[in-house]
Amino acid sequence: MLFEELNLIEPILKALQTEGYTQPTPIQEQSIPSILASRDLLGCAQTGTGKTAAFAIPMLQLLSKPHTNTKIHKAIKALILTPTRELAIQIEESFKAYGKNLPLKHLVIFGGVGQKAQTDALHRGIDILVATPGRLLDLMNQGFINLRDIEIFVLDEADRMLDMGFIHDVKKVIAKLPAKRQTLFFSATMPKEIQTLANTILTNPVKVEVTPVSSTAEKIQQEIFYVDKNDKKNLLLHILKDKTIETALVFARTKHGADRIVKDLIKVGVKAEAIHGNKSQNARQRALTNFKAKITRILVATDIAARGIDVDELTHVINYELPNIPETYVHRIGRTGRAGLSGTALSFCDAEEKEFLDDIEKLIGLKVPVTEDHPYAMSWQSLMSGAAAAKAKGKAKPARGARPERAESKPNLSGAKKSPKGKGYWGNKNKQSKPTS
Repeated sequence: MLFEELNLIEPILKALQTEGYTQPTPIQEQSIPSILASRDLLGCAQTGTGKTAAFAIPMLQLLSKPHTNTKIHKAIKALILTPTRELAIQIEESFKAYGKNLPLKHLVIFGGVGQKAQTDALHRGIDILVATPGRLLDLMNQGFINLRDIEIFVLDEADRMLDMGFIHDVKKVIAKLPAKRQTLFFSATMPKEIQTLANTILTNPVKVEVTPVSSTAEKIQQEIFYVDKNDKKNLLLHILKDKTIETALVFARTKHGADRIVKDLIKVGVKAEAIHGNKSQNARQRALTNFKAKITRILVATDIAARGIDVDELTHVINYELPNIPETYVHRIGRTGRAGLSGTALSFCDAEEKEFLDDIEKLIGLKVPVTEDHPYAMSWQSLMSGAAAAKAKGKAKPARGARPERAESKPNLSGAKKSPKGKGYWGNKNKQSKPTS
């Protein structure tokens, strides 16, 4: 199917041609007609499926229709609520690209920067608002934003909203929306809390599900390296000697860990920058821009900061530390192999992370091939033998019960999270505190 077959108006088709897009992705093909028909939509799709265009394109067409009520000329007609600054910026850029030939005005707002430029734009009048929950509620409380004229509401990355503790803020926003509206709800996963929320805000929705989160793109080559925790740095440096790896997105579990990896890379002359919640918005955007322009070879990110990173032709993702939530692995490696291209996902696994790998392989339904022909990489048997020997000599923490830190918390030197009294370890990987961006 071609975009021309989706009954899109000429200004949007011209914009798509300028962007080099001719064929819609499966989620775009399934979603666009339903949204154009003003239906509510429940979309379940993992990253890299073209989800943003699936709602942005039909929204632009619906909002371009002339309004008979001139009183709402300056009123906000559409709201897209998304969890992170990076994703908000990406979405607004998409509206800018697809709507370049339309007279619609759009704005992105988020915290961490001054609000004057945002409030000035709101005063002049906008049609489409892309926002993160915190700044949106702040400006609503100050009287700068009123949602009573919203015609289309999009809740994007609903599961990440839950992970980041934003669900209560989301409900506050929803309470201010008009009852009569079109609602588009997107989530990569559907835990019970998210399904319940969807049921309360959607009316007879069309359901679209593309590539469940439990699967990984077929064109992504996945590899596992069993490696001692202390040798991960050396293994990464050895891998990056391969000059065919022009750019790579490296995932760390904590902010501190991301900064440490960057320092190690810079010491040996590899251009690298970190992106995480402690960085200012300007620093985060500069790092992302440099990475996209290939000025920076390596971008080191935490999971929350990386949501929304969309880099064309990214060939490599490296999991310096495995995530303790298996769905997160799918999201991470989905940064490569996008739009039908091939990609490579390399993951380091130390003795304490083997349970995480088991959970990942159970979720995706396959065994990730193990690579042993690199310096510092080894077989599982060799890794466990070394860990057992170190434990006997008192040089290692017990693998069972010791748990790597939850994302974006402050690490200690052992790499395991101590209890508030400094005794023992947090052992339940499913009951750790939620990170903040």
